[in-house]
Amino acid sequence: MKDIDRLLKAKIPCPETGIEVKHTICDICSPTCHCGVDAYVKDGKIIKVEGTREHPLNQGVLCTKGAANRDYIYREDRIKTPLRRVGARGEGRFEPISWDEAYTEIGARLNAAKETYGPNSVAFFSGFSKWYRPIFKRFAYSFGSTNYATESSVCFESTVIAWKATAGMFSVPDVEHTKVFLGWALNPHYSDHLTAFNVLQYKEHGGKVIIVDPRKTPAVDKYADIHLQLRPGTDGALALGMAKLIIENGWQDQEFIDKHTYGYEEYAEYVKQFDLDRVAGITGLSPDDIYEATKLFATAHPAAVHQSASPVTHHHNGFQNYRALISLCALTGNYDCPGGVFPMPPTYTIQCAGFPTREHEFADEVKPTHGTPLIGAGRFPVWDAFMDEFQAMDLTRTLEEGTPYPVKALFGLGINARMFPETGRFLKALGSLDFFVAADLFLTDTCKYADIVLPSCSSFERGEYKVYPGGFSLFTKPVITPLYESKSDVDMLCELARHMNLGDPLLEAGYKACVNDIIRDLSVTVESLEQSDFPVMTPEARPPMFGAYREHGFPTPTGKFEFKCSVIEKFPKEWGVSAIPTWTDPLEDEEPYPFTLTSGARLPNAIHSRAHDVPTLRSLRPDPLADIHPDDAAAAGVSQGDMVELYNAHGSIRMKANLTTRVRPGNIHIYHGYREANANDLIGAAHLDPCTGFPGFKSAGCHMRRCEEEKA
Repeated sequence: MKDIDRLLKAKIPCPETGIEVKHTICDICSPTCHCGVDAYVKDGKIIKVEGTREHPLNQGVLCTKGAANRDYIYREDRIKTPLRRVGARGEGRFEPISWDEAYTEIGARLNAAKETYGPNSVAFFSGFSKWYRPIFKRFAYSFGSTNYATESSVCFESTVIAWKATAGMFSVPDVEHTKVFLGWALNPHYSDHLTAFNVLQYKEHGGKVIIVDPRKTPAVDKYADIHLQLRPGTDGALALGMAKLIIENGWQDQEFIDKHTYGYEEYAEYVKQFDLDRVAGITGLSPDDIYEATKLFATAHPAAVHQSASPVTHHHNGFQNYRALISLCALTGNYDCPGGVFPMPPTYTIQCAGFPTREHEFADEVKPTHGTPLIGAGRFPVWDAFMDEFQAMDLTRTLEEGTPYPVKALFGLGINARMFPETGRFLKALGSLDFFVAADLFLTDTCKYADIVLPSCSSFERGEYKVYPGGFSLFTKPVITPLYESKSDVDMLCELARHMNLGDPLLEAGYKACVNDIIRDLSVTVESLEQSDFPVMTPEARPPMFGAYREHGFPTPTGKFEFKCSVIEKFPKEWGVSAIPTWTDPLEDEEPYPFTLTSGARLPNAIHSRAHDVPTLRSLRPDPLADIHPDDAAAAGVSQGDMVELYNAHGSIRMKANLTTRVRPGNIHIYHGYREANANDLIGAAHLDPCTGFPGFKSAGCHMRRCEEEKA
């Protein structure tokens, strides 16, 4: 008996303990990770999690969030059953109902809105996670609405749009073979922990690293040969200044420019105004540091640029900032070549695995043709030109004004109000809806505004199709039965499609039939993938073919890398969008404030607001903190741990001061998503990039004062 007790205490899987190890994935953070997980299961309950050593992506490593999966799954606020609202919106009073009752009411209310106001009066929105999105988009289209949007309205698509406008396709750095790695907003230890291993290995082999970041991050400590700690939102000016230095010193790759680029002359003429002193004044950097970083990047071939999914684009000038920095790749000939940056077509749900699927055809084949404009159409011209979903940052205004037509119903999976600037204003706007249905794992503050709430399950409780870099495919299996009455999002959608008689045979056939349709050109099927607990190599996968686009042309209208975007070039002048990357002040639409507020930089224990209510993770940083430079704190009479108020014309929040030299003087950094100190209460709903609609999360103005009555 004592031996069994020891085995149980050590959680040893064996017949004596009844503990089994089952394999799944973690989906708490971005799908660029979704690491393999070993779930130790006893009596149908998870008792321990570890990383899967056999998984080709994480090879047994888990981040802080992944290690907390057990606590995440068994949170006390899991939604246990479908719910119907019986109180006022936001009050959080619900009554439990059956799935059949929920489906019946959802179908009746959505169809009523469609019949009375038209199909686009119903909007569909996907937050985290991304795995079900092809099914959800097809569901919206089969229903008859083209008003489909995702949280990529503030995230990953910001980079994709800039790449499409410049090179025609999203592109990635070839770190393994480069000589100089320009890490623009590189912070892998907190935002993409698996990338950290690649960069560390690169450094160990003598690689040089330049990091551009307003903060001193762990990446700066561990990798940076040069750190350019610039003012937030001045990335574009820095990139244009670097371009001027490259051209005037003859460091450009003129052969690549002449053969493979469009609009160089106009671009080269524009950058002449960004002399070293002007750029130093804009960015707050030393002229010597700018020169040395530029020389290192431009003269050591090959060189690669890393660009994070949002920090460079989360500014009022973000689209042009991003285009300016990726133009450096073509200027130096470091595009579509080994050790540079190369095009990488997406495979499935933004992952690049080296083989094609029919993800987009799957939804588009049932896309309605009624021609009703999307929410926000015409407000953000670059978004309209490159995206086929509505820009969710216009949803608040649409709900408030009812123009160009009223939106009467909203169907949200994982919808999070805290991703919206002026969050309170967005929540208030939800009151104009006739009907709002939300699905989530937890009864979030957003769910409390819904009429019907549906309980979703976690990645441990469902099967899911995934792809990974290197050519891998995976179809997971549930490791535990869905808790309570929860369901996977795709099962909800397919069951609801049958209940509503949408007339879509694939949706009605279920998730696995949909996936088999999406991967029908591949040698693998759902059934064959289910035979393995681990990702398997997909026979159709191919490694990157460097030089293919140089030889055959780029997927742009000109067939070239476009310093001057030929799509934007055709825009009417009154739209005010420059076809070449230009510089504007990130705060030009804001009144003057003494501090620049930056929100959203990653923490190792958090991902947006998803983990704030996980006790073990919250214990690592229990209080919302404002990172303030000691000089700024001293001027305001603020000491470590004091409660401070950050405020501007949009709102105010209170949090504890964290004095640190890791931020620049004049710059305050805070993490977002806390209900008690929501950063987005300070971001104006109109503080958006006028080209794309992406919010200025990383540069907004604010005041700071010490709260006299609240000492730490």
